[in-house]
Amino acid sequence: MLNILYRDEHLAVIDKPAGLLVHRTILDRHETQFAVQMLRDQIGQTVHPAHRLDRGTSGILVFALNREAARTLSDAFAGQQVGKTYLAVVRGWPEEQGSIDHPLKRQPDDAEWVDPRAENLPQAALTHWRRLATVELPLANDRHPTSRYALLELTPETGRRHQIRRHLKHIAHPIIGDATYGKGAHNRAFAAHTGCARLLLHCAAMSFPHPVSGQPLHIAAPLSGVFATLLTTLGWQDALLPEHSPQNIADA
Repeated sequence: MLNILYRDEHLAVIDKPAGLLVHRTILDRHETQFAVQMLRDQIGQTVHPAHRLDRGTSGILVFALNREAARTLSDAFAGQQVGKTYLAVVRGWPEEQGSIDHPLKRQPDDAEWVDPRAENLPQAALTHWRRLATVELPLANDRHPTSRYALLELTPETGRRHQIRRHLKHIAHPIIGDATYGKGAHNRAFAAHTGCARLLLHCAAMSFPHPVSGQPLHIAAPLSGVFATLLTTLGWQDALLPEHSPQNIADA
């Protein structure tokens, strides 16, 4: 059963588990479970995902329950009317806060046809971060006998595909567990030491106008499972800010 954070007659918001695909893709044809299918069966009606969330990323995923709401939500996401907050564990110790203003080339969906004649110019992309906690573990790397890690709060202002993951790689602080933009050997060493092998990226909070009333809707998804356990393991259990507590605020 999916954890439904908010539901009314127009939309439903779930806390997507890490490892669950949003919908079927040609590259994962052997998978049998998808968020779209599971939510549809759970609530007994057609659902329309309003945005994307990577397979390895957990947290807030918004669905419209009718086509009118789907169009309105799609416009809100495309028009940057949605505020998103993520939590991530990264390699190294970034500055206490900062911004990554680095254009990214468009990455098409897995099954999307792209005209080879089309010019793929970089698109503006901006991500802000705030460092919440740090730790140093006895894991040897290429040059040092220990390795440093940090817990970050991230707020992307744009919505490019894999934006946070690509931006953190750009500043040499890749997300732990990221098989695409991180370093495999380091990810494996971290997993062996901590027992946590997932991509350590979680969509913790989201704000957007309700597709019918227009009133602000605020949803929070607290960390759970191995990610939450990891914070205790690393001594970070008190590092989360009040807005990331298990209190969900839904004003519609």
